[in-house]
Amino acid sequence: MDIMIDLFSNSMFMIPALVGLVMLIVGLIWLKYPPKEINALYGYRTKSSMKTQQRWEFAQKIGAKEMIIAGVILLIIAPLAALFNLSEAVGSMIALAVMLGIMAIMIVRVEMSIQKKFGKN
Repeated sequence: MDIMIDLFSNSMFMIPALVGLVMLIVGLIWLKYPPKEINALYGYRTKSSMKTQQRWEFAQKIGAKEMIIAGVILLIIAPLAALFNLSEAVGSMIALAVMLGIMAIMIVRVEMSIQKKFGKN
């Protein structure tokens, strides 16, 4: 029981676990119910993805899959990260940096997929 209490008070566990869970759930919902039309509210919205309807539809499918993958990676990292015995401040900073890094990789992968399929234009 003490291990569970320690995990829930450890930012190195909680940040990637919670963000990973949210990303996984949102990615699954997004995959099942992608936005049909280009909009400024919901979906994978970048200058590249919003150029044409065809790009938009492709980006939504790829973006949802990448978000699911990122969520799973964060959920795998969470218990491993909890093994490190760091101060709360340092642990939080590292967990946030890892989370932002994984999100950045996700965006780069989607943009590269769009560029590979449709070219730079």
